[in-house]
Amino acid sequence: MDVHPSARRDRSDLGEFLRTRRGRVRPEDAGLTPVPTVRRVPGLRREEVAQLAGVSVDYYVRLERGRDVNVSEAVLDAIARALRLTDDERSHLNALARPVRRRPRPVPPQRVRPSVHRILETMGDNPAFVVGHRTDVLAANRMARALLTDFDALPYRDRNMARYIFLDEAARSLYADWETVARSSVSALHLYAGRHPHDPRLAELVGELSVRDQDFRRWWADHDVARRTHGSKRFHHPVVGDLTLNYDVLALTDDPDQLLGVYTAEPRSPAEEALRLLAAWTADPSDEKNPTTPYVR
Repeated sequence: MDVHPSARRDRSDLGEFLRTRRGRVRPEDAGLTPVPTVRRVPGLRREEVAQLAGVSVDYYVRLERGRDVNVSEAVLDAIARALRLTDDERSHLNALARPVRRRPRPVPPQRVRPSVHRILETMGDNPAFVVGHRTDVLAANRMARALLTDFDALPYRDRNMARYIFLDEAARSLYADWETVARSSVSALHLYAGRHPHDPRLAELVGELSVRDQDFRRWWADHDVARRTHGSKRFHHPVVGDLTLNYDVLALTDDPDQLLGVYTAEPRSPAEEALRLLAAWTADPSDEKNPTTPYVR
């Protein structure tokens, strides 16, 4: 069975990912004795990775150069250990190394179930939203729209978290740690790209952000991947001021590419009071009578 031509791009992505990872591992960190010579590359050399992984140098070079190499799971595990990859990086490596032998299928549209919309609206003062393919915002409750931006009012293609973070100037003021949030968004897009490398709308999004924002262009080239499932974020909101919120991200079981994100405040904290003020500021009885129409993306 012939390999689809688009597989060549996958191999290129695999090679770029391997090069960036080995560039971040010092020989001494990998248990190698440093040789007192001038190193022309940062991190490990290709032959050092091959030695640590127990494969031939030629095999590893062909893999990194994007040649058509049938790589086994055992070899990928050995390379992952040699490069000291995180769990998310291991998953990404395995996704990039999958052979593509048939014309890829289109990414199916996503619909948020009405019951999930109802869950969002019962979150009270807690901002909550659903993010889908390529960080598209599929649904957001009233508090999420008040905290971040009114995604419902944006053009269809602009309802995207990465596009909002990088291209909306208000986002740079809203997030107190904008760079951390932005880099996390890039990492999430890279993870998605590993699972859906032939999504044309992803290619369009990455191309647009690369052209319009130099930070995105630089960070995309780093090939960092990480999955953020919980933590905290600091905001400087134009209405209620500074507040720190915890966040949790949960995958919906019937569609793992739909992620439910919820912000909460510590009990009896200034942030909790700020959310109450924000809720009062945005209160609109018509919201309950006219819930948001489900997005299909």
